[in-house]
Amino acid sequence: MNCSALLSLVLMLVQLWPCSLSMQNHSAQNTHQSFTAVRRVKRGWVWEPLFATEEQTSMVPVYVGQLKSDLDKQDGNLKYILTGEGAGSIFIIDENNGKIYVTQKLDREKKSFYTLQAQAINRSTQLPVEPESEFIIKVRDINDHEPQFLDGPYTATVPEMSPEGTSVTQVTATDGDDPSYGNSARLLYSLIQGQPYFSVEPKTGVIRMASQMDRETKDQYLVIIQAKDMVGQAGAFSATATVTINLSDINDNPPKFQQRLYYMNVSEEAPVGTTVGKVFAEDSDIGENAAMNYFIEGDSSDVFDIITNNETQEGIILLKKRVDYESKRRYSIQAKVVNRYIDYRFLKEGPFEDKTIVKINVEDADEPPVFTLENYVMEIAEGAMSGSLVGVVTARDPDDDDCPVRYSIVQGMHLKRLFSINEHNGTIITTKPLDREIASWHNITVTATETRNPEKISEANVYIQVLDVNDHAPEFPKYYETFVCENTVSGQLIQSISAVDQDDSAEGHHFYFSLAQEATNNSHFTVKDNQDNTAGIFTAKSGFRRQDQFSFYLPILILDNGTPPLTSTNTLTITVCDCDTEVNTFYCRYGAFMYAMGLSTEALVAVLACILILLVFFLAILAIRQQRKKSPFSEKMEEFRENIVRYDDEGGGEEDTEAFDISALRTRTVMRTHKPRKKVTTEIHSLYRQSLQVGPDSAIFRQFISEKLEEANTDPTAPPYDSLQTYAFEGTGSLAGSLSSLGSNMSDADQSYDYLTDWGPHFKQLAGMYASHRSVGD
Repeated sequence: MNCSALLSLVLMLVQLWPCSLSMQNHSAQNTHQSFTAVRRVKRGWVWEPLFATEEQTSMVPVYVGQLKSDLDKQDGNLKYILTGEGAGSIFIIDENNGKIYVTQKLDREKKSFYTLQAQAINRSTQLPVEPESEFIIKVRDINDHEPQFLDGPYTATVPEMSPEGTSVTQVTATDGDDPSYGNSARLLYSLIQGQPYFSVEPKTGVIRMASQMDRETKDQYLVIIQAKDMVGQAGAFSATATVTINLSDINDNPPKFQQRLYYMNVSEEAPVGTTVGKVFAEDSDIGENAAMNYFIEGDSSDVFDIITNNETQEGIILLKKRVDYESKRRYSIQAKVVNRYIDYRFLKEGPFEDKTIVKINVEDADEPPVFTLENYVMEIAEGAMSGSLVGVVTARDPDDDDCPVRYSIVQGMHLKRLFSINEHNGTIITTKPLDREIASWHNITVTATETRNPEKISEANVYIQVLDVNDHAPEFPKYYETFVCENTVSGQLIQSISAVDQDDSAEGHHFYFSLAQEATNNSHFTVKDNQDNTAGIFTAKSGFRRQDQFSFYLPILILDNGTPPLTSTNTLTITVCDCDTEVNTFYCRYGAFMYAMGLSTEALVAVLACILILLVFFLAILAIRQQRKKSPFSEKMEEFRENIVRYDDEGGGEEDTEAFDISALRTRTVMRTHKPRKKVTTEIHSLYRQSLQVGPDSAIFRQFISEKLEEANTDPTAPPYDSLQTYAFEGTGSLAGSLSSLGSNMSDADQSYDYLTDWGPHFKQLAGMYASHRSVGD
């Protein structure tokens, strides 16, 4: 009994155990049948592995195999049932004997096996005598697929001159048949095209080099590979793939010059850097393997140079140094070319370089004159007389005809005034004496021009140094302010002095200090030379009195070491100061100034006080005059200026009275002057008298205010702005009566203002105004 039957028995026992108590009342017949079923499980199926061949076509079902139970007595009591994948459609079973048949064409590449279940039951009881068992029907493969190259076409690259056996690439074909059954999927590779240069491994498809190949001969090969299944047996399927193999370049060829001899020309006028010519070397290699460098060998490398054009791989010969036809007319140089990157595997075949000869002819040209020196340095002593010789410059025509040259100075006008040159022989002379202290060097440029061809000009620099002559005596470098106290003791240092000299000394300046001849008998001060171009002034006695002598003038003699030596006398002014411990410089200067002016301190204070009084008096007079000039009508004039309105419109003449109203332009004074005087005196007096009888709230007073308001509103000559008019009510309770002119019986014309003339000149203008008003009224 197989394992599956035993496992089924154990599971059934586990399931039936909980139900054992409930089954005690069953009949003995049922119990007998249950034990009978358990005993049948111990038996098993009997069958062989089942296979169905694919791609079979038949009008009748094709036998696959047979299922059989060991309980089958061949009496027709058992019935076989088939379920699972394809049961009833693809696969059928004979229920009497368990034979299985396939009814359709199978394709292993679509489905390689089918899983089915088989069961055997008793026809009488319809109970299973065998448990349901699972089995597999495998689809057996046949060679029905061709090999395929899925990655083709192929491209590969291999270096040229690779040794035999070098792997180039690998090609792989696939076959849809079953590789585990038969030879349908077993492929064999072969070479159809590509001998004798390449070979292929039959089982792996690896393509290898069969011989060394040169890229310069042929750089590309087309190889055809065949893959055949069934290990190449008869009836096998095959497929081909094309492989393009390119040979990559290696540096296996040296460069070679196209010519063994080159001829070139260069003018002697050509500047440095001029391209003389080009050479070219060929290299069969490509890319960086064809890169090369050019060199010049021999002594000509200092005159010519060669560089490499990396784009064209040409050698460009350049002029490294100016050539001269008269000096050398032909050059022969050797140019060499070398590969930039060398493959040392091929050095045994020879050096990767080549050489050629380049002959260069120098062409004659009309050259400008050539100076014997590029820079001339000349010397002349300062103070030399006009026309003194400075030096000579020389230039000549380098050509064979040796054309005469003409010299000239081409610098600024100030240099032309100092120097001149002989145009025929190049002699340079001075035109005026030179002073080294003004300029110690002079730089001039001299030109030489061919007389027959003025365009040929050359230049040379001339540096002229003015040599120093001892023509300046030493002197004090500054003005010394020297002070001595009245209580100074003998031998005290009161001043240190030095000297300067504008001349130049090759050995360095050295000055000697001493008292001048006229001061040798001076008993007040002495001079001590320190031997380092300085000297000290010392007192020769103790105590000085300002009242006796305020200043001393000490002449000092200074001698230099020039040739010839020069001396100068410099006066040192020494001022006596009234000091205790220190010298007060400001006080001493003030005392010296006062002493020079001949004034004492008291006199100076008096002078300053007088000046201050005069200044105050002058300012007071100026302020009074400014006050008198101020006009009494300044405020009114300001009011007039503020009310001026200017129009630039041009009217239509005297008849044009409709253009605009000029009454708005009138000032308050003008309007009041030309306003006609109303005869309302009697009315006002009447109203005034009535107002004395009544209060401010009476109708009469209100009428008076209303009439004044109406008069102001209807007046066309009134000013174009609002005005405030105040009317006060005096009342009736005053014992003195009213002071208003409204209550007076006298008019303005009855008043006399003659008394104003008696008030003096200050009221003269006021009296004149009232006098003129009275005359107008009359």
